[in-house]
Formats: sequence, C-alpha cells, structure tokens
Amino acid sequence: MTVPALSPSSGRRRAAAGLVCVLVALVQTGCAATDDRAHGAASERPASPVVARPAAGMAFDYQIGGGYAPPSGVEAVSRDREDEPADGLYNVCYVNAFQTQPGELKRWEKTDPDLLLRDGDGEPVIDEGWGEVLLDTSTAAKRTRLAEIVGAWIDGCAESGFQAVEPDNLDSYERSQGKLTRSHNAAFATMLAERAHASGLAIGQKNTTDLLPRSSAIGFDFAVTEECAQFDECDAYAEAYDGRVFAVEYEGEGDIGFDESCSAWQDRVSLVLRDLDVLPATEKGYVYRSC
Repeated sequence: MTVPALSPSSGRRRAAAGLVCVLVALVQTGCAATDDRAHGAASERPASPVVARPAAGMAFDYQIGGGYAPPSGVEAVSRDREDEPADGLYNVCYVNAFQTQPGELKRWEKTDPDLLLRDGDGEPVIDEGWGEVLLDTSTAAKRTRLAEIVGAWIDGCAESGFQAVEPDNLDSYERSQGKLTRSHNAAFATMLAERAHASGLAIGQKNTTDLLPRSSAIGFDFAVTEECAQFDECDAYAEAYDGRVFAVEYEGEGDIGFDESCSAWQDRVSLVLRDLDVLPATEKGYVYRSC
C-alpha cells in the first residue's frame, strides 16, 4: 500500500493515554424536592459514571497497530477497540467512527448501505488514502442510527476496561466531495461524547484544529493529534486542553526532526515518535521514541 503524505488536521488513526488520572465529572443528584414532596415520595436519579481525564504530561505510546509490552516509563497507551487494554495504565480506545474499516465494508453494504456516503452516481465516497468509505452524517436520522452502531463499540471499550475513547476521522467532511459539513460531524461527535460519558469514558478530539472552537460544546476532554509539530498546531491543542494532549509524530514525515519537536513542545504536550504503520515492537520497521 502506498501511504500518502498526511495533511494538516488530517483525521488518520493514531492516539494515546495513562494511569495518573484526573476526575472530571462525578455528578450526583439527590431528591427532586418539589415534585417528590408534592407526591410524598423521594426518588433519586442514578449517579453519573465517573469520567477520568488523562493528566497533562503523561508519557504514552501509540499502539493502534497492535498491542505490546509498553516501554519503560509509559503511563498511557492507545489501542484498537478490538485489542485488550494494558494492565495498570491509562488506556485510550481507538474507534474509526466517521469512516469504515476496510475489512468491514461488506458488512455495511449488507446491513446499512444507506449509512454510507454516496456521490451523485450512487457510488460510495472513498478516502483514497486508506481505502475507507465515509459514513453519512448529513441528517439527524442517519446520525442517530450511526450513534447506535458506534455507540455500541464505545460501550464495548468501557466493558473491556479502557478509560477513554478516540473517535477517528472527525475531519471526514474534508474528503466528502462537499456532501458533509463541519456542523454535521460536530453534531455526530456530540452524540458520541454523550455516549462515552454515559459509559464512564473520557473522549479525545482526534486532529481537526478547525473544530477546536467547538471542543467544549461537543464535550471533548483531551486531544490526540498527529503531526502537530510539523504543522505548528501543538500550541492550539495545548491551549484548548490545558496540556492534556497526546501528540504523535511519524518517522520520516515532514521537515521538522523529532529532537527539534521535543525542544519546542515537550513542556506543552505528551510527544512520541512512531513509525507510520504503527507496528508492534516485534515487527521490522518499528519505531518508538519519546522526549
């Protein structure tokens, strides 16, 4: 497979996470006083699940290409939703939420063909770089159905023991031939954030600086970025998320060396260098460095 150069704010698939966590949402509500008194009863709403955000500065590893024993000192990892979380670390679950995984296209065509984005001729709109068909987030009805499918994956992440989720390809509208907008994807991301929080998971914004102004409204808790040093975007993410940023640079990509990136950004984001295919440590071509 020929791997294309990454573009600024591209929504590929890479991320990270760890053990030292910060509690951000433990909301407990007591009795609904007015109505309950009127009816002579006391009812309680169930407490919301605890959501733990990653701490700023956590050492992490990006393992979405396959899990392996994390390097010494790593506190957080990101792994695919079908992988197991790493024992004793803060684990982020990778979910391809806005496009299909290449091996799953037949299932989508069979069960939910109308949820695949199509061009004027009825053909699926494809992210040519990765061979993935875009999901159609253009209507509220379709977003609701997609949220049930992707939401079940998010629930599965929680059941497996992950602490957070990173939904990838938030920027699919950039590859949609004008059929999707930022607002479509922001609305869908908001639904996924609600589902993640209901399952007790933090949720990370994956790339896409042009949606940073909406990050709080959507409900994102931290960020996972690719090549933010190459595109001078690290500061924007660091400011938006108070340093709760897992930043992945790729070996051989761009003009800025990793040492230079570390010098510029290691005090603002958690920075790691990986090979572009994000290979497990046992495979030839594996690259891992941290600042």
